[in-house]
Amino acid sequence: MADKILIVDDDRELRCELRELLEGYDVIEASNGEEAVGILKKANEIGLVILDVMMPGMNGIDLLGMIKKSDPELNIVILTGHSSKDVAVEALKGRADDYIEKPLNIGEITAAVERLLGEPSGAAPDIDSMNLRDKVEKVKRFIERNRYKKITLSDAARSVCISPKYLSRAFKIYSKKGFNDYKLTVKINAARELLEKSGYNVDEISNRLGYENAESFIRQFKKITGKPPAGYRKRFLKKSPKAGKKGR
Repeated sequence: MADKILIVDDDRELRCELRELLEGYDVIEASNGEEAVGILKKANEIGLVILDVMMPGMNGIDLLGMIKKSDPELNIVILTGHSSKDVAVEALKGRADDYIEKPLNIGEITAAVERLLGEPSGAAPDIDSMNLRDKVEKVKRFIERNRYKKITLSDAARSVCISPKYLSRAFKIYSKKGFNDYKLTVKINAARELLEKSGYNVDEISNRLGYENAESFIRQFKKITGKPPAGYRKRFLKKSPKAGKKGR
């Protein structure tokens, strides 16, 4: 199933206009930054956020920073009706993937969305028409997309409209690994990447991956890799001096 698009703008008419322009994509809406945060902090299938700069309460630049901190790989397009180089600079500093001025140009917005998500695939496949193997594959993608969030079996089951117990059995049959084991593997692989390529400490990595405490993360990391996170990073840096300079 194609990624969803989240439109964040306090202008209801503009949200409707964008929804019409993006026919063929699965679009959801938020009328302000706080509502968007509530949507994004839960496990989801959102691949792109189209975000207005000027909104009451939390502005778009602040929300951009929050999103990129918690989910750096999520695509974000900034919209603004204020022709200002300063706004453009702030958006790019915040690692926005694109920047479009209002009034919206149909070609610009569709080109940006297609570049970041690909062309619309038409009508989304009906979940009920998917076979069990395809549903398990969809759940795998759901886990990988949400590796920086807390994910429960119930969250995953809702994404494919089957019961948690049924998904648990099917997942083990088709993936040869239990749901929790697969989720743990995905999270530990993400932790390895953060330990190798970032300067985050163990507590920060634990928090980014949705663990309630660092002790639980350390215990699970050691179970999978045979080393605690700090020991893993130390060994990696010894093997790769250049990565060591980057990660410090």
